[in-house]
Amino acid sequence: MKHSAPRHVLRRRMIACACAMLVAGVALAAGRAVAADPDPQPSLQGVDQNVQDLKKQLLDLNRDLFKLEEEILYPASTQVAVFLSLNVGTFFALDSVTIKVDDKEVANYLYTDREVQALHRGGVQKLYLGNLKAGQHELVAFFTGKGPHDRDYRRGTTLTFEKTVGAKYVELRISDRESSLQPEFVVRQWE
Repeated sequence: MKHSAPRHVLRRRMIACACAMLVAGVALAAGRAVAADPDPQPSLQGVDQNVQDLKKQLLDLNRDLFKLEEEILYPASTQVAVFLSLNVGTFFALDSVTIKVDDKEVANYLYTDREVQALHRGGVQKLYLGNLKAGQHELVAFFTGKGPHDRDYRRGTTLTFEKTVGAKYVELRISDRESSLQPEFVVRQWE
């Protein structure tokens, strides 16, 4: 059975490798400068420039390593998936859906007639799949289309949820509210 190293150990290893590369690069640059020019004074400026270039490369490498670390540390157990379904849909003709998670737009989808027909026949569409850290989050969905009496219709719905370890599944359901002859937009968490 393979065990992964803790986060701080991985980070220290990555920084140690980057520092070793920096030291090796400085030593190599200094050796080349001395071998190329017997007068060491002018070559020191070249070494200094090489050191500055290597520092910049090290900062870029550290940024890239941090991004890689984030990708590795947020596996499938941190996933959030958002699905869309239609139930009847007589009072609302769907045109588009926009999803925001924690005030950041994560999905925007414009529907064709065929896609809407597939949803009417019972299809379910995955609108968003992403990773979220554990904690409280807010999901906001905006639906645009034609409502009753063929008027332009834009409605939103919000869900505040607690993300724990494990995948989280959220369903956006558009259904008809027969009593008021209006569409109803429901957000439901799957267990």
